[in-house]
Amino acid sequence: MAKATDDSGIDPGVVTYFDPSSSIAEQYRSLRTNILLNNLSRPLKTLAICSSLEGEGKTTTAVNLAITMAGDLERSILLVDCDLRAGTVHQLLAIKSAAGLSDILASGAELESTLGQTRIRNLTVLPRGEIPRNPSELLSSKKMRGLLQELKSKFDYIILDSPPIMPLTDACVISSQVDGVIFVVQAHRTPRRVVKQAQNMLEHVHAKILGFILTQTETKEHADRYGYYGYGEVQKSDSDSLEQTEKAIK
Repeated sequence: MAKATDDSGIDPGVVTYFDPSSSIAEQYRSLRTNILLNNLSRPLKTLAICSSLEGEGKTTTAVNLAITMAGDLERSILLVDCDLRAGTVHQLLAIKSAAGLSDILASGAELESTLGQTRIRNLTVLPRGEIPRNPSELLSSKKMRGLLQELKSKFDYIILDSPPIMPLTDACVISSQVDGVIFVVQAHRTPRRVVKQAQNMLEHVHAKILGFILTQTETKEHADRYGYYGYGEVQKSDSDSLEQTEKAIK
């Protein structure tokens, strides 16, 4: 099992670790509460964090949400880096690991040897592993579905950091296998047509979009320290909330 290095290696954007009393960390707690309370009739075990494009904040969202759930719920949380092409979860949490998800799927690596031990209580990470030649095929394989079932028996909640939805199929493959999807949109950057196209792609595979969350909103507190602005509230996935989300994107 790989272990985390000291605090100096953890990315400053992991605000729930460095400054859990901040207003931004509180927004993550609100996100966690909204996700859980709005789905009481259909309990969530697996949750994917998606975005239309690279660089919208999905990985930072996934990491901070995982830390919040691990610390506040006192449940075992597994954070899985499913971006087999360019995943950075291990970098954000300063986990040194040569093996990960891709190695399990492609070469039969043992699960226990790939799990990363973090400095956060109750939080375990499954890094992306070596970059494979066939990410889409691996993510859609029977072995991936079987692995997800095995992980569900070992952890209370599983958060999957998905690849960007555009232009490949990897994210749709992941989203079709989980209980719910949070759609991350960077405000004032991602074109509306791109968000709609990505949403249509998820709906085509019958992904359950729980809601949208805006990153880089205009709350400037901690902007200099953490390198990004605040997080908007998660909005339910219906026509009204999508219209509200579209007001903040091009």
